[in-house]
Amino acid sequence: MTVLESIKDPADVKSLDRTQLVQLSAEIRQFLIEKVSKTGGHLGPNLGVVELTLAIHRTFDSPKDIVLFDTGHQSYVHKIITGRAGDFDGLRQRGGIAGYPNRSESEHDVIENSHASTALSWGDGISFGFSQTGQNDRHVVVVVGDGALTGGMSWEALNNIAATENRNLVIIVNDNERSYSPTIGGLATYLSTLRVTRGYERFLDWGKEFLHKTPVVGAPIYETLHGMKKGIKDIVAPQGMFEDLGLKYMGPIDGHDIAALEKALTKAKEFGAPILVHAITEKGRGHQPAVADEAEKFHAVGIVDPATGTPLSKSATSWTKVFSEELLALGRERSDIVAITAAMLGPTGLDKFEKEFPERTIDVGIAEQHAVTSAAGMAFAGLHPVVAVYSTFLNRAFDQLLLDVALHKAGVTFVLDRAGITGDDGPSHNGIWDLALTGIVPTLHVGAPRDEARLREILREAVSISYAPSLLRFPKGAVQSDIPAFERRDGIDVLYRGESADVLLVSIGAMAAIAVEAASMASREGVGVTVIDPRWVKPLPTALVTMAQRYKSVVVLEDGIKHGGIASSISEMFREAGLATPIHSIGVPLEFIEHSKRAEIMNDLGITAQNIARSIVEWNSSQSDSTLSGTSMAEMQYPAHESADRKPLR
Repeated sequence: MTVLESIKDPADVKSLDRTQLVQLSAEIRQFLIEKVSKTGGHLGPNLGVVELTLAIHRTFDSPKDIVLFDTGHQSYVHKIITGRAGDFDGLRQRGGIAGYPNRSESEHDVIENSHASTALSWGDGISFGFSQTGQNDRHVVVVVGDGALTGGMSWEALNNIAATENRNLVIIVNDNERSYSPTIGGLATYLSTLRVTRGYERFLDWGKEFLHKTPVVGAPIYETLHGMKKGIKDIVAPQGMFEDLGLKYMGPIDGHDIAALEKALTKAKEFGAPILVHAITEKGRGHQPAVADEAEKFHAVGIVDPATGTPLSKSATSWTKVFSEELLALGRERSDIVAITAAMLGPTGLDKFEKEFPERTIDVGIAEQHAVTSAAGMAFAGLHPVVAVYSTFLNRAFDQLLLDVALHKAGVTFVLDRAGITGDDGPSHNGIWDLALTGIVPTLHVGAPRDEARLREILREAVSISYAPSLLRFPKGAVQSDIPAFERRDGIDVLYRGESADVLLVSIGAMAAIAVEAASMASREGVGVTVIDPRWVKPLPTALVTMAQRYKSVVVLEDGIKHGGIASSISEMFREAGLATPIHSIGVPLEFIEHSKRAEIMNDLGITAQNIARSIVEWNSSQSDSTLSGTSMAEMQYPAHESADRKPLR
């Protein structure tokens, strides 16, 4: 039996000797490489926290002590130690374990949200709750990545935490960005230990009281000594900013030295007040392909060869790649275009723009609020910022979108990648809220391209809007083949013509392929379905009202939440126009959707061509006969002067 096979619970790691711990660390790394290479997931971050996670579980007693991760993608080792190693074949798969902590899996998991910079606030709240309810024997450990510290919310939390006392709160900064190797060693460990002993703190308190009572020279002497103390510390660990906040600091500690980590964490555990432990780790440690990946360190991988890290399947052209290419072309044409992202340079496709235009590319870190308001300022100064983020992360900057950008009619273009159902990464990564949220923002223009050609087209239209903000959205994965329109009428593309004017199917964005297939299926059941794509869904084209008058019913197909989505907006438009045509909505229900493959989720929701066609046929049959029933499509769909034989748009 391997050491790893003997680990079923955190208590099992406490009894291991140093040799066994070294062996266990190696086995965990090999296990991660083997399993994550088959399922995809966050490999690099977890290879870097093996020893750190072992030290945490050897020092603290989970679940009595609460362990929080920011972000949760670095929790794989935690899952292994807490008895879930046998479930890794199903990592991020339907019915398997999540790629982030999940309360339904284990009592050792607390935060399910995978958005960054939140755990310190969680830790502040939980530790306060423990102190208020007399649970003074419980500790809260927050493992926060150095990237998460680029988010303003982390510093808001630190500011509040530093002002508290009598809290069993240990903050571990997992720093895998820089190496402070000269300061890792005996002197740094000695000084760190000295500074968190209660005797040393009592000495400083006595000195402050005594010297401040000394006339004239007392206060300056104390300030000099206190400054010297801080200065010496800064020589060995340049992290004085934490102590400027009033937060006790230990480190830096070698994040791969379990003995050093345990010694530091034990001191921190005994301190009895909020304290920060700075651990230096290597992202991707133990896996040469990850270490050699300078850009990402295998932060997140798909299905790859475990030995080389090479993807096992050739990837098709993605939506992200198309956007990246078109933005680069626009950048060459217009010197006023600047690109902004929030720690997502590669994933959003801005890396190519940054390579050619580094002076016009800004990565603000995990600071979406700042990115959006800064973009408003740039627009005021005459630039045209393009802010590229994942759809789910725009949620974090809604106030700035509303009141800094839209209120001021700033010429900013937002590009939302991973819109709609994303699948594998669970509820907090699905981009299903953007259509509903942006629908209530005045002055904002929202476009939804259905394919590569429309993505390029709508992006160009968006950046041409200088008098108001614009936004476009597209899903994760491979871009679908171009779907040409038969014609464009008042900005609306007609994608499929039914034989009769039964149903007008309004397809939003990337739903077009499914919509056209469903219309074809419905036609075989005798139901005439015409499929249209408005391209721009805010403001909605007024021609929708005119077109809808000619049909028995309207069906809206979208990949966002139905509650407050595009169907709701169209329904409101019809009411204001006095149009009573029935509207049916197909979209995402108002609920959190657990991790699974995107296709599996879409099938669950009934968003497949077959299910949509069946629903359309059923809805149509339930409609009472009307005067429209005997009218031909040619008579009702088009004014007399228009031709139904126009060539498709390319």
